[in-house]
Amino acid sequence: MNLCVVGAQWGDEGKGKIVDLLTAHFAVVARYQGGHNAGHTVYVGGRKFVLHLIPSGILHPGVVCLIGNGVVVDPHALFAELDELTSLGIDVAGRLLVSDKAHLILPYHRELDVLSEARRGERKIGTTSRGIGPAYEDKIGRRGVRVGDLADASDDGALVGAVRENVAARNRLVGNADMRWQDVLADLRRVWPRLQPLVADTSLYLHRAMHAGRAVMFEGAQGTLLDIDHGTYPFVTSSNGTAGGAATGLGIGPARVGRVLGVAKAYTTRVGAGPLPTELHGAVGERLRETGQEYGASTGRPRRCGWFDAVAVRYAVRVNGLDALAITKLDVLDGLEELQVCTAYRCGSDVLSEMPGDIAQLAQCQPVYEALPGWTRPTRGLTTFADLPPEAQRYIARLEETSGVPAQIISTGSERDHTIMRSLSSIIDKG
Repeated sequence: MNLCVVGAQWGDEGKGKIVDLLTAHFAVVARYQGGHNAGHTVYVGGRKFVLHLIPSGILHPGVVCLIGNGVVVDPHALFAELDELTSLGIDVAGRLLVSDKAHLILPYHRELDVLSEARRGERKIGTTSRGIGPAYEDKIGRRGVRVGDLADASDDGALVGAVRENVAARNRLVGNADMRWQDVLADLRRVWPRLQPLVADTSLYLHRAMHAGRAVMFEGAQGTLLDIDHGTYPFVTSSNGTAGGAATGLGIGPARVGRVLGVAKAYTTRVGAGPLPTELHGAVGERLRETGQEYGASTGRPRRCGWFDAVAVRYAVRVNGLDALAITKLDVLDGLEELQVCTAYRCGSDVLSEMPGDIAQLAQCQPVYEALPGWTRPTRGLTTFADLPPEAQRYIARLEETSGVPAQIISTGSERDHTIMRSLSSIIDKG
């Protein structure tokens, strides 16, 4: 009954819309990794919602949303998001829970993120500079501050010691002592009264919900090729955005994940540095960017655009165990005379059908393209596969063939109802 939704490319695939679209079939939506570096954009009834920390399922009344232990939480960013939803008429009361084991992003994390990027020079990762990486570093270094730690902010408690030591480390790295640990602690004490009612053992909540037969959707952020272990390292995020991250990021057994749906654009985009074999630098790339409004929901940065990379998506199918694809932004390709699909890479004298693990080798790879005819009749807003132009149907069929899994959802526009649903039962019903 459960479903995990993951990005099958380099993030920004349209997971927010797909999660929102499918939420009606689930009682709980749980986010399992990342932080407010994510940007899930959802359009409902002509209104635009941009979510960073809170799962996209929050737009559906009655659905409970969880922020799991694998997420890093900036409490002020969380509160800003809650306030924005309230101003838009979304009632969040009693429907959002935050894991007591989730780690906090604190002011020194943001400063260290900016400093780390500056020191990299030409080898910048292209982070959002919101403190995500340093917060995960503290988590792995066993010096982080977890949400539940705020319950005891007494002068002789562990929280005080952790904050004092971490601020001292920040001051040594930055080379000045202008950050006071007392100020950081005072801010955490102010945060706690508002945060406390949201805090729960989300692993236990999920266990009880699933035991009661309630269906759960697991929402990933970023994308497969940005996964810390399986992505194009070091140009990756700091957490596991692949399906395996759902188990560790929420405290559930792997068998509980159920089916896995990969979300992929009908072309390819990437934000920040790192290899992108199908990147287009000319007029077609600009057209994709402008027509698709390819600018980061979190940062506003322009996305690099290219043709559909079947090698990368096949890789995502393998490492996530994808059961199906949701293809988004098909309508962005309307009007193009010819389309290209990358089916392999040419690296020197070798032709590779699988993505190489060596980042230097990948950066040298050239795409091997297969040309397909485009279409002139608009696809925007279509809801039936048979209504698509024959060339668009052929294009989707070829994406299915080259990726190895069926495209069961096809998005033809930004609105919730601009969607072709081909076989919903194959995605949400394990039977």
